Amino acid sequence: MNERTKSSEKFLPFSRPSMSEAEIDAVVRVLRSGWITTGPVTAELEQCFCETVGCANAVALSSATAGMHLLLHALGIGPGDEVITPSMTWVSTVNLITLTGARPVFVDIERDTLMTSARLIEPLINARTRLLVPVHFAGAALDLDPLRVLAERHGLPLVEDAAHAIGSGYRGNPIGQRGTAIFSMHPIKNITTGEGGMFCTDDGQLAERIRRLRFHGLGVDAFDRETLGRAPQAEVQEPGFKYNLPDMNAALGVSQLSRLKTMNQRRADLAAIYRQLLAEVEEVTPLESPAYPFEHAWHLFIIRLDIEKARMSRDDFMTALKQQGIGSGLHFRAVHTQKYYREQMPALAENLPNTEWNTGRICSLPLFPDMDDADARRVVTAIKFILRENKR
Repeated sequence: MNERTKSSEKFLPFSRPSMSEAEIDAVVRVLRSGWITTGPVTAELEQCFCETVGCANAVALSSATAGMHLLLHALGIGPGDEVITPSMTWVSTVNLITLTGARPVFVDIERDTLMTSARLIEPLINARTRLLVPVHFAGAALDLDPLRVLAERHGLPLVEDAAHAIGSGYRGNPIGQRGTAIFSMHPIKNITTGEGGMFCTDDGQLAERIRRLRFHGLGVDAFDRETLGRAPQAEVQEPGFKYNLPDMNAALGVSQLSRLKTMNQRRADLAAIYRQLLAEVEEVTPLESPAYPFEHAWHLFIIRLDIEKARMSRDDFMTALKQQGIGSGLHFRAVHTQKYYREQMPALAENLPNTEWNTGRICSLPLFPDMDDADARRVVTAIKFILRENKR
């Protein structure tokens, strides 16, 4: 049998949210309830999140991007300030830093984990530094202890970009249990609310500020549980935004959160198949696991293409996968290589050798709970076929 993927096989997407009948029913109940915007189900999701990750406070938002915007606003970051974060991240964080008038400062990453470290961040800290935003990557966890020591020594807030880290753990504790972390519930994430984010913190005053800012700056909860309407005593305490998460979205999250461990275990099983089968493919190398104790949530399965051995570019490799009926992702094209930052802030590209090396080689393979083992095997078969055919 020819190893090439059959044209009759259904396209395998890079990601697809796992939706159960229970989740569909939960949304229908909200639609029938007469209250579909932020209300009791959003509050339930926040409580479930606190119980799952062990955090003291959780604030549901319309996106993780909203959480970062509110954080920057709450900290008063603006012109003259600097925020240290990797260039190997989604552009939203850097866009928001730039829009405040502050300056993003890019820190390099460890070559084989795509995550930064205290060792790499410390030389970049100066009198203008106001915030550190390291990124948990692909479901693996940052080495947080040295980062926390570094932040405390310099008197700087440390906020974890935990968009990839729902269900991840570090040294026996869930990510988000301690400090401040911002999670994403976008459709490709390990749980989804359609669109959404969660701001988790052990700082009660910060949580209250974020809660107020997410809904126009109102000083009390806008939802009155007795009258099922707007609380008449709600007054604007400060100008705020409109970043609240509706109940019909939160209903998805409550049910999805109850399945988090099961879905993450399925992701881990698929990742194990990939790792076993790809061990014999010399042109591709998966990310390495950090040496310190951590729990992997397997949000993404990322490989690096050896473009010299493969004799093809990463972009051509991804195109070839698509031609074989297989979707793939790019996480991420480094921010400093994006058109705006490349042209407007060229100095940001300095001293990022590991970021530069990875940004032209990384590719995310299909990974989602509803995949079969055969799907993972099909992906590897297609990779082998593409690499073999390209060398003919």
